[in-house]
Amino acid sequence: MSENEEKDFQEDENLEIEDYRAKDDVLLKTHEEINRDLCGEIEKMDIGYVKLKLVTTHEMIADSKGLIHGGFIFSAADYAAMAAVNERNVVLVASNCQFLSPVKFGDIVNFVAKVRHKEGRKRNVYVTGNVLDIKVFEGEFKTVVTDRHVLKLKLTEDEDDVDE
Repeated sequence: MSENEEKDFQEDENLEIEDYRAKDDVLLKTHEEINRDLCGEIEKMDIGYVKLKLVTTHEMIADSKGLIHGGFIFSAADYAAMAAVNERNVVLVASNCQFLSPVKFGDIVNFVAKVRHKEGRKRNVYVTGNVLDIKVFEGEFKTVVTDRHVLKLKLTEDEDDVDE
């Protein structure tokens, strides 16, 4: 190995994985272990934007007619919103959504999530879901980015801290 090649190799060893990705690529930083069979598969991702596809399955059926339970639709929309924010410790704090049309077994729901407002740690994400050309879901998701994982935050006083 020449002196220049060795120098380049040493510099490459010091780079982190994010340094190797193309500038246009956005890597998912949150919800990495989510069940994509139940919550959808990300098809496209950009800063503040996600396109997600939910293929409805037999496990999602709510009745004998093949109606998909709305909780699965909401879950996919929520996952799309979290991915659009794409911060490791993003949590949902509120939502306002409408289920505009029923979804049935075999339908493919295409979600688009866009961050519409960013203020400090707060992010508002607008999400729509369509089956073909029919809008079946629309919602606004209010999120907060926390310093630590939500299960590691101190949300209440410890018993030792309470005056008796």
